Amino acid sequence: MKKNIPNFITMLNLLSGILSIVAVYEGSFEWAVYFIGFSALFDFFDGAIARILKLNSEFGKQLDSLADLISFGLAPGFIMFFLLKSSNLLPDIQASNHNVTAFVAFLIPIFSAWRLAKFNIDTRQAEQFIGLPTPAGAIIISSLALINQNLYGTTDWMVDLSSNAMFLIAITVIVSAFLVAEIPLLSLKFKHLKWKGNQARFALILISVVLIVWLQISAIPLIMISYIALSLVFRK
Repeated sequence: MKKNIPNFITMLNLLSGILSIVAVYEGSFEWAVYFIGFSALFDFFDGAIARILKLNSEFGKQLDSLADLISFGLAPGFIMFFLLKSSNLLPDIQASNHNVTAFVAFLIPIFSAWRLAKFNIDTRQAEQFIGLPTPAGAIIISSLALINQNLYGTTDWMVDLSSNAMFLIAITVIVSAFLVAEIPLLSLKFKHLKWKGNQARFALILISVVLIVWLQISAIPLIMISYIALSLVFRK
């Protein structure tokens, strides 16, 4: 029974990802983001519990990647798709009497699948990430959905950006590229709480707190930019 606990939590991750997609179709970006947040929590706890119980199975590894593909790939892809459909200045590219430009959003699940498959066989990613982790990409997209809906203290200029089709397309392409980029990025796992060796992690926490107090939900894209910048500055 004990060995199935992490897998059960992974299934909750998957269920939350599915419910996020349902929420998008129901027109509730807020709940779509909440469910992705629940998925991120479940994704953290399944790994943590597996490490505590010293349970490491190939089945669990593959199940985790499949759940992550739905929760952090397909769900944010649908969020971006509907953001683009309702955005301003969306280029009109017709196919079978439909504007297909918004389908660029599905680069996110495609490159998420590539990133997750690559992660499963890449032995370099024990101490750091190579490329943007799928949950981080999902958080960027999710924050844009909340900003677009003008929720949680958003700033006017960020609301305008999140409604601009060219900005959304650019974010989609950039996030997709970073998912598979050969760029070492910081792992947020603390092995100890000493300053030495954790400078970038403590700096990111400080920057995040300041930005959230100042900009609230609008801070999240800037926090992700800070994460990438600190990873490059402090890379091994």
